[in-house]
Amino acid sequence: MPHVLYQAFLSIFYRGGVMLATLTGLWVQGQERPNVLIAFADDWGRFASAYQDQGPYSGLNRLLSTPTFDRVAQEGVLFQNAFVTAPSCTPCRSSLLSGQYFWRTGQGAILQGARWDASIPTFPLLLGKAGYHLGETYKVWTPGSPADAPYGAGRHAFEKAGRKFNQFSQQVTRMVDKGMAVSKAKHALYDEVLANFNDFLDARPDSKPFCYWFGPTLVHRKWTKGSGKRLWGLDPDQLEGHMPPFLPDVAEVREDMADYFGEIQAFDAALGLILKRLEELGELDRTVVIISGDHGPPGFPHGKCNLYDFGVGVPLAIHWPGQPGGRKLEDFVNLMDLAPTVLELAGVDVPSVMTGKSLVPQLQSEASGWIDPSRNWVVTGRERHVAAARSGNVGYPQRAIRTEDFLYIVNFQPDRWPMGDPLHRLSDDLPTSEQLRQNTFATFADMDASPTKGWIFEHREDPRWAEHFQRAFGKRPFVELYDVSKDPHQIHNVANENSYARIQGKMHEQLMAVLRDSLDPRVIEHPVRYEAPPYAGDNKER
Repeated sequence: MPHVLYQAFLSIFYRGGVMLATLTGLWVQGQERPNVLIAFADDWGRFASAYQDQGPYSGLNRLLSTPTFDRVAQEGVLFQNAFVTAPSCTPCRSSLLSGQYFWRTGQGAILQGARWDASIPTFPLLLGKAGYHLGETYKVWTPGSPADAPYGAGRHAFEKAGRKFNQFSQQVTRMVDKGMAVSKAKHALYDEVLANFNDFLDARPDSKPFCYWFGPTLVHRKWTKGSGKRLWGLDPDQLEGHMPPFLPDVAEVREDMADYFGEIQAFDAALGLILKRLEELGELDRTVVIISGDHGPPGFPHGKCNLYDFGVGVPLAIHWPGQPGGRKLEDFVNLMDLAPTVLELAGVDVPSVMTGKSLVPQLQSEASGWIDPSRNWVVTGRERHVAAARSGNVGYPQRAIRTEDFLYIVNFQPDRWPMGDPLHRLSDDLPTSEQLRQNTFATFADMDASPTKGWIFEHREDPRWAEHFQRAFGKRPFVELYDVSKDPHQIHNVANENSYARIQGKMHEQLMAVLRDSLDPRVIEHPVRYEAPPYAGDNKER
């Protein structure tokens, strides 16, 4: 079918709402199937210089420089409202790889004790069956058993050159301390990245399109204190006055944020070398590039393990060569949408169990802003991360719906601690602030150890910072509602205020309808599976 004729039929069927995936798949199969490069960083929230003019964190993003991400966004599409289904790495990745809400992935819905159900279809393995050359480096789906199971459980790993890049700031700092120049030390790790990627390319049969997953963990803690300034020239003082209100605007927390940004810049620099290599080989112009992360920042309040935007909002840029670029989209996107998107681009049938919606219409449109008016909400949630409540070793169950103007959260067990049990009485035998900087499990284990965690805990009784401590670690009500249009940082809970009663009722109904329709055990099962083994209890990964 000629391309122009196809586009005419495509617009008709979009309006009619039928047979879209079939027509698109037939057309893609008639052309050269694209390569797929997925760059996916641990713990990378919506922080990139491409976002410096958008949203409540624009001031933070102005300190960053991410030229590779920005290039892909400029040549392709920048999604300004991309979210994960869960702000915890294993369930988020279960969702992304399967194209389903995390609660539909069995024990993949939790982190501690996760096990993969091989009967669940995943887009990489479906691509492999369709003739794609598969490869992955560093992390795809862990912790969990078998490791990286949704991508072949290590059968497609290319890591002979090493895994040192995962500890970027630690490794570079060690080399610099021994007298090596910063630039030379960085390139020693970049060489590892390229060597692993070249091994993948060398193993590729000539005629096969490829799908490669680049998943380093350097943006996950621990990184080296002071490395943002020492290795990248990021001055923490430039963040003064730009910190969100749930973070203390003090020197130690600003430095912690600058160090986090340094790891993001290292990821971006390494990815730039991968794209350069594809360019040299003449492959970049037939490669779909997808860049994102699995949730918000670790070791910061409101971030990882939280359903606020700081925890579930992520960067997303996609370049599909030959399609209109330079566009910024407002459509709400859930990362589970990537699975049906990639399958459709490759001409592979999308399994009916996938709850994600393909982004092909967004990628093919020539417009900016809102492409699909119905994409004005996402649902997120959480079950078990690493911490466990003392009563039964269970997690902290939450579900939320985010719309253009509101965030509505249900905390199903408000008697539990959101960041895990204190593991001590808040008067005797307290951990030191240094222990909280180094040992995640010292207390409130669902917030990673960090200088920020230690500082907030150390100043918990200071009247100036007591509210920060409570917001970070304290118990939460059954319902939270935030008027994002007035409160972009989501710190003023307006649930149960009379003026918001109608919108609260409407959002609750919409959230529960989505959960029921998608067969979420948390709302359709009594008793709920997540409160009993193997989802709860002493089920440490074996």
